[in-house]
Amino acid sequence: MRCLPSPRRRVATRPGVSRLVGCVLVAVALVSVIGSAGPTAAVAATPPPPTVATGGLGLRLVDVPVSERDDPRAQEYIIDHLAPGAVIHRRIEVSNTTGAGLKVAVYAAAATIAKGSFLGSAGHTPNDLTSWSAVSPSTTEVAARGTQMAIVTISVPSDAAPGERYGVVWAEVRSAPVGGGGVVQVSRVGIRLYLSVGPGGPPAANFTIASLTAERAPDGQPMVVADVRNTGGRALDMSGSLDLLAGPGGLRAGPFPATLGVTLAIGDSEPVSITLDRQLPAGPWDARVTLRSGLLQRSARASLTFPAAGAALPVRAASVGSGALYPALVVVALLLVAMAVLVEAIRRRRSRRGPVSTPVS
Repeated sequence: MRCLPSPRRRVATRPGVSRLVGCVLVAVALVSVIGSAGPTAAVAATPPPPTVATGGLGLRLVDVPVSERDDPRAQEYIIDHLAPGAVIHRRIEVSNTTGAGLKVAVYAAAATIAKGSFLGSAGHTPNDLTSWSAVSPSTTEVAARGTQMAIVTISVPSDAAPGERYGVVWAEVRSAPVGGGGVVQVSRVGIRLYLSVGPGGPPAANFTIASLTAERAPDGQPMVVADVRNTGGRALDMSGSLDLLAGPGGLRAGPFPATLGVTLAIGDSEPVSITLDRQLPAGPWDARVTLRSGLLQRSARASLTFPAAGAALPVRAASVGSGALYPALVVVALLLVAMAVLVEAIRRRRSRRGPVSTPVS
């Protein structure tokens, strides 16, 4: 399997993922994260990354599987499904855009998903996934404006239980104790790990949009909150947008982007919020929301009217697209089968008649 380079993007380190005690750097956390290939996938070298802004510590994966190149979630995080006993290797690049050399520790630590957030644990907290993971070299000297490569190796034990585990590969810089008082300043950036273990292919991902609720924030700004439930076998990172149709006087508005950062653990339900324009009339509106995690996408609609304050009652969301698409596909499939049967019947009838004789004068 060929691999492609990922685009580099800059994101701020999220609260809960990085526990900072002070800051040894100007906190420009460049995290460029690429999906991993399977254990037998070939990995191709990629050209150097483009020049980035000065003043920070960066971390990125060097390769992305061709099979995952269209999946925006796989472009962000290491997401893989491995059988017990499998071993994979992933190259990562540590970059230093400051004006001085840095001594960087690179290691894997535990992570959890709770209340809609992906949370990296403090320090070197271990779990199953971290005990299977190693980074070489674990400490590297990165010159000013320079980069260094390291390799992440994940070795799944042959007796590993099925299930999904979470972790973070961190690049970390520590200062010397300040004023001899023992206070150490820490800065780190990381790449999320989502590792599913089990035989065969990965568990199917799925989610439902149960309801939509029209609300107003304390300052009066309108919001729509979608109640989303993870009904599949993988964790989800939600994104999406909302369109408002058939409003007062035939008005239309949107699309409005969903608030990013909601991660759903398997079986969890969490709200996904969409903040709207303050000048929107109260309604009623035909609200249509489209949410996605990677290549998985679901759409739903509901009739909403925004209250003067607080939250209206949730409105059950009706599925859009998927409910009508499946029957249509079934009808098309049945028509194709019927046509194939008809063609075969005609062919057999002609073959039983034998060749047609031409009279000779």
